[in-house]
Amino acid sequence: MPWLFVLIWSTGFIVAKYGMPHAEPMTFLFLRFAGVVVLMVPFVVLARVPLPRRDGHVDWAMIGRIALAGLLLQTGYLGGVWAAVKLGMPAGMAALIVGMQPLLTALISLRLGERLRGWQWLGLLLGIVGVGLVVAGKLSAGSATPFSVLLAVGALLSITVGTLYQKHRCPVFDLRMGSLIQFTAAALACLPWMFLFETREVDWNLEMVGALAWSIVALSIGAISLLFVLIRRGAATSVSSLMYL
Repeated sequence: MPWLFVLIWSTGFIVAKYGMPHAEPMTFLFLRFAGVVVLMVPFVVLARVPLPRRDGHVDWAMIGRIALAGLLLQTGYLGGVWAAVKLGMPAGMAALIVGMQPLLTALISLRLGERLRGWQWLGLLLGIVGVGLVVAGKLSAGSATPFSVLLAVGALLSITVGTLYQKHRCPVFDLRMGSLIQFTAAALACLPWMFLFETREVDWNLEMVGALAWSIVALSIGAISLLFVLIRRGAATSVSSLMYL
């Protein structure tokens, strides 16, 4: 399962490369998240998947926590990265910044009482070096603006906090209903940014449709479901370190 997650997750920047020329960041992400919701609603309804409940009543507090984790893992992370690249940051630099996520997760996890073995630290450090070597030839800081750097750092913080928050505050929930809640919240969160800062124009062609379809089915439904399972089963640092592979 970890290797399948890594394989699918690694296609994220490829999707951005093919999708970004045809739609602005939040517009594309809204279509992506809304597409997931449209596909999942029939399955959730037909399977009669219940909302999170506690003591016989709908647990609105848990629903809120699940939604917040979704905002951090989806809108905050993806929106920050896509917007940074759209504003001129080289994809290699964006990858290097968000590639610090496993190390940041490890440092925060130590404060939360999670133990790391020596080999885990070694793996994290080797991963950082590997990311640096891979993207070193692609860095072009001259085209990155302070605001684009701020967006990328915000994306880094968002996925780090989101991973830890879901691990500790909502570790167990039905993946079908939980995913529906998260992607609904993520889609709604895109709307203000779309209407305030974007034209909402989409260049519909085969490349755009292919990128959108892959991002909905493989990345948002496939990879994110696997990520949720891995977060539930393992330590937050171990899950985060998979992103170096």
